[in-house]
Amino acid sequence: MANLRDLRQRITSVGNIQKITRAMEMVATTKLRRFQERAVAARPYSGEIAGLVQRLSSSAGADLPEDTARLFRRGREDAPVWILFVGSDRGLCGAYNTNAGRRLDQEAASLEAEGRSFEVLAIGRKAVQHAHRKGYPVRAFLEDLSLEKLDFQQAARVSRMLVQGFLGGQTCEVRLCYTRFVSMMKYMPRVDAFLPVAPAEQEDTGLAPDLILEPDAPTLLGRLIPRYLETSVFHALLESVTSEYASRRFAMKNATDAAGEMKAEITRDYNKARQAKITSEILEIVSGAEAL
Repeated sequence: MANLRDLRQRITSVGNIQKITRAMEMVATTKLRRFQERAVAARPYSGEIAGLVQRLSSSAGADLPEDTARLFRRGREDAPVWILFVGSDRGLCGAYNTNAGRRLDQEAASLEAEGRSFEVLAIGRKAVQHAHRKGYPVRAFLEDLSLEKLDFQQAARVSRMLVQGFLGGQTCEVRLCYTRFVSMMKYMPRVDAFLPVAPAEQEDTGLAPDLILEPDAPTLLGRLIPRYLETSVFHALLESVTSEYASRRFAMKNATDAAGEMKAEITRDYNKARQAKITSEILEIVSGAEAL
């Protein structure tokens, strides 16, 4: 059994770790609330603008300007698929990065099975590390983008970069690999199509026939598409950072609880060792007294 000094040092060390993990849990909880409110508030807007784009595209038909119409068509067939892969900059967030990386691996395997090439555009140091570790071709590492300080302008710059690459023939298709926040305990990695813009469903009848648009549908759609794409990127990044902090909070809570259990176990060992030492000293005293 370890001596009392070693046990006291272990109790102190575990207690210090528990304080750190509890503080990190509190910080993650505070940031999670802030990002969760933004993510939940953005969902109705994202859904409505996506539905509006589909209805307008159905009504505009062949009257779309060429620059806008190209966003609805696949790019060059010999160009690679771009995957915007969102991870975190730091660890200690549970299985968040592992699950996101696993979803990217599934998408990469699917593309390779189809004989298609792809390139990764990574956001977050953990994301680019995973891509390098797996040997995926990394087109860009957006290290200047900080998810903790995320705003719409940052997302808009990323969206414009993706659109320029698509229109410039550098990619035939763009996909977003991110983590969707479902609840405090559930966050699901997923891959969404970004470009080309998905056409309206066949059963979608478009806008009401008596609806008057000013300006006309093609012009309105041409102005709306850039904002729709920027919103899609912003929403994906916001969902990812919310999922990251939910996972970090859960991981730090588990670490704090585990540290508490370990501290209690070591304390029991310490009390047993101290009692054994006291008993041994009493026996020595009694034996010495009997010898006299």
